[in-house]
Amino acid sequence: MRYENEVKGKAKQVKGTAKTELGKLTADRDLESRGRMERAEGRVQEKVGRAKRKIGEAVEDLGDEIAS
Repeated sequence: MRYENEVKGKAKQVKGTAKTELGKLTADRDLESRGRMERAEGRVQEKVGRAKRKIGEAVEDLGDEIAS
């Protein structure tokens, strides 16, 4: 799947945001902290996925140019 890491990263960000907000509402600093960490991990995963996809697309484009 071409967008797998991007989608999983975005989902992790949403889940992290929910944990952060729930931690704030319940005054659970540990949950809030885990949520922030999960959001950060999700952002990294999404950016890595985007970079991999763009590199793959560039390689495909280069291959198409060479084949032409």
